Amino acid sequence: MQSTKKLWWVGLFAVTFAYVEAAVVVYLRQMYGIHDLLRDIPAFDSMIAFVEVGREFSTLIMLLAVGWAAGRSLQTRLGFAFFAFGLWDIFYYVWLKLFINWPESLLTTDILFLLPLPWWGPVIGPVLIAVLMVIGGSLAVIADDQGQTVRFSAIKGILLVEGILVLLYSFMENSLAALPAEVDTLSQLRPSTFNWPLYLIGLIVAWYMVLRATWPVAQNKKGQDIQ
Repeated sequence: MQSTKKLWWVGLFAVTFAYVEAAVVVYLRQMYGIHDLLRDIPAFDSMIAFVEVGREFSTLIMLLAVGWAAGRSLQTRLGFAFFAFGLWDIFYYVWLKLFINWPESLLTTDILFLLPLPWWGPVIGPVLIAVLMVIGGSLAVIADDQGQTVRFSAIKGILLVEGILVLLYSFMENSLAALPAEVDTLSQLRPSTFNWPLYLIGLIVAWYMVLRATWPVAQNKKGQDIQ
């Protein structure tokens, strides 16, 4: 089976896994009476925090594992993993919208992740990154089926990493500013105004670098690996 055909199966996994993830969130909100995600978060519980961090880490491992199982080379394995992660993230919000009519809009603030520090941001923030992961991951898989290799020059690779770090900083700015702080203190932090200018800089750099590397080779342009 060509790797491209497996995108449907990996996509099916990601969409249904997103359903499971969203269902867990619905249950937790019902159990803890959470109506406003930022206002109604319960008091810090070290055991629950440990389990939640473990759940998030396990989620990353599962998405990487399905990519590794589906792919036949490093390029396709990472491509499938990014594709699955992006689709999972997008449909997580789709399912929540269908289940409990949340988020109210793409600008609604969400607690995005807890690793390595709490992340916050408007829903559209991770969604736009997830769309890039879906496109970039699928293009990497398509390119491999055509015998093409996705490559980054050293400079472009550094720029991509810097763009990613800027994005991460825009989500964790409040947490980083609070360091050094205890875990329970970090858990009680609430986001300030989102740093849109910084986020958009990182997003534009990431989009440009990923598409610059994957789009041409996925169009079957022999011998035109991007340097």
